[in-house]
Amino acid sequence: MVLRGNKNLVSVIIPTCNRAGTIMGAVTSVLEQTLRNLEVIVVDDGSTDNTLELLGGVADPRLQVLSQCNRGVSAARNLGLSKARGRLLALLDSDDQWLPQKAARQVRFMVEGGFHLCQTDEIWIRNGVRVNPCRKHAKPAGWFLEKSLHMCLISPSCVMFTREFLDRYGMFDETLPACEDYDLWLRAGISCPAGFLPDPLVVKTGGHADQLSRRILGLDLYRIYAMVKQLRSENPGPEHRRMIRRALRARGDLYIKGCLKRGRFTEAQRVRTLVEEALTPSSLTLNPNGVK
Repeated sequence: MVLRGNKNLVSVIIPTCNRAGTIMGAVTSVLEQTLRNLEVIVVDDGSTDNTLELLGGVADPRLQVLSQCNRGVSAARNLGLSKARGRLLALLDSDDQWLPQKAARQVRFMVEGGFHLCQTDEIWIRNGVRVNPCRKHAKPAGWFLEKSLHMCLISPSCVMFTREFLDRYGMFDETLPACEDYDLWLRAGISCPAGFLPDPLVVKTGGHADQLSRRILGLDLYRIYAMVKQLRSENPGPEHRRMIRRALRARGDLYIKGCLKRGRFTEAQRVRTLVEEALTPSSLTLNPNGVK
C-alpha cells in the first residue's frame, strides 16, 4: 500500500460497554482532531446504561454507532474493523482520550517512515493522578517480538495500522476474553516491525473498577494461550520459536507456582500439561487455539 499523507481516511474503532461516564470524552477527543479526514465507529457491546442515548446526541456525520449483544471487546473491535472504510485503522479504548494532534502527527510519521504498524507514547493517569511508567514499560521500536513476549508493550489506544496489516495478520481472537491484543501483536511481531512516535499523544486512564485487567483474574493464562497458539502454528521461524518457547516456559512456571500456592492443583496440572505439549514439536498437530 502507498500512503499519501492526510488524503488517507483514518477509521477509529472504539468498543464500549457501560462507559457512559467516559465514552463522550473518548469520542469528542477524536472528533476534535486537527486531522479532519476520519470516521469514528463506536461499537456498543451490550451496554445497559445510557451510553447509546449520549451517543445519539452527537450530530457529527463522521460518527457511526453500532450495537451488539455483549460478546466482549474482541468481537466489538472486529465488528468495527469489518465496517471501517479507512486505509488507516486506529483503536481507542472508551476510557482513554487522544490529544488534538495525535492522528495528524501519527499519519505523517507512518507515511514518512513507511510503517504498517505504529504507536505513540502516552500519559498515564491512575485514580486521577498522573504517574510515570516503569522502565520495563518502555514502548519498543522496530522488531518488538522478544520484548513483547514478557508483557504487552503495544497500547491499543496508541496504535495505528494499515489495512494491509489487518489483511495479513487478521483480527482479534474472539475466543480470548483477555490479552486479545497481546495475541495479535505476537502474530504480527514475527514479521512486522513497529514504528514508535515518542511523543505522549494519548491520555490513558486506569484504576477504575470496570477495567478488564481488574475484572479478569489470572491474565497470565491468556498470555500462555497466545504463546501456545503461536507454537502450534507454522508462523514462527526457528529463532522466533526459541524466543516463544523460553517465554512460555517462564510464564508457565510462574502461573503453575501461583496455582499451587493457592491450592489449585487441578488447574496447575492442566496448564503444566498444556505447556509441555506445546513445547513438544508434535504439538503442531494439536488444537491451534491452545484451549482444550
